[in-house]
Amino acid sequence: MTFRLPDALQTSDDAAAIALLKRYYGAPYLGHGCADGAYFDTWSTDSDPMRFTSDDLIAIKFLSIEAPKAAVRALLRDRSDEFSGLLVTLGPDRDLANEDEPLDHTWAGWRIMDELHSIPGVGTTTASKLLARKRPRLRPIWDTVVAAVTDTVPAQWEPLRAALRANDLALHHRLLRLRDVLQLPEEIGALRILDVIAWREGKDRGL
Repeated sequence: MTFRLPDALQTSDDAAAIALLKRYYGAPYLGHGCADGAYFDTWSTDSDPMRFTSDDLIAIKFLSIEAPKAAVRALLRDRSDEFSGLLVTLGPDRDLANEDEPLDHTWAGWRIMDELHSIPGVGTTTASKLLARKRPRLRPIWDTVVAAVTDTVPAQWEPLRAALRANDLALHHRLLRLRDVLQLPEEIGALRILDVIAWREGKDRGL
């Protein structure tokens, strides 16, 4: 399993990464011209962290995802308690960089991903964005653009965890420093900073 840093993070110079983040989040934050996806991170963040809500289904719209009707029924009614139990088992949000054990498929986070996948019409991109709403510091967003830039088409979660933990969490701390330089809200964690840099870089390449 591999993980490749976006080009903007390949050197110690932060200028390219900052420019990409400004184009996405606006300068100032949510200023004129920001990407629609910039609203995902802070859309009704006071919703129940142990239950999928309608606010989560609205939030993923900002990332160009429309939850299928089967997902609306499952998450908000038919399987609501089941998914709530899985979120409770996973525990509260925390930084992926602090997970010191490999994330094998018996782990609670993967169990939620598997159950989200079991809903008709929910693929990896939708599932990852839904879980990232509930555990944004723990679950990275997966889509084809980010996967291509970071060389994580076959696997993302575990290679990224290892990359974040390397060299005394150097990458994790750098991503948070970039967030703070731009004065972005604390709700935007290291995973999302990396996601935005990779996605914006990939779109600029025409991916």
